[in-house]
Amino acid sequence: MEKFAKLKDLLASAEADVEKFYTANNSAAGTRLRKAMQELKSLAQDVRTEITDKRKSAKV
Repeated sequence: MEKFAKLKDLLASAEADVEKFYTANNSAAGTRLRKAMQELKSLAQDVRTEITDKRKSAKV
């Protein structure tokens, strides 16, 4: 649950950079957005792994 909460917080914090990049063509915001997307990808994989581990332990 903790990692999922971090995922949601990171997505919410990236929202401002989305607006700046797409509406104002701010390239620095684009760089920050790319970094946030990479972190989201990593956190999402961690959540997936956590879910798989929990499912496996429940079956035993």
